[in-house]
Amino acid sequence: MKCAFCAIAAGEAPAIILREWPDALAIRPRGGVNDGHVLVVSRVHVEDAGTDKEVTKEVMGCASELMAELPAANLLTSKGKAATQSVFHLHVHVLFREDGDGLVLPWTGQHEARMAARNETAS
Repeated sequence: MKCAFCAIAAGEAPAIILREWPDALAIRPRGGVNDGHVLVVSRVHVEDAGTDKEVTKEVMGCASELMAELPAANLLTSKGKAATQSVFHLHVHVLFREDGDGLVLPWTGQHEARMAARNETAS
């Protein structure tokens, strides 16, 4: 079975393409975490950011171009199932951020505060 991102890059599967570069595509993900969520996907099949340094540099450069247009953003990628990678084709998430957007990242302290608030509500 062909990789979903390879099929998109080849024009064989539908996607909302926001920007194109020679080595990457910026697409709107299905079920994004917010309205500004964008995936930057390599055009060639590379399993993750640790597989091919040159391809990863190209994809990160494209993601950086998108981030330069935003006042605040997160750049995220995963390697391996244990790190929550679910599509094994290099892609990075560019997440537009603004104060109070409610998007919680586990390493910021927001996660603990949200869990404490939920526990208080459940009590």
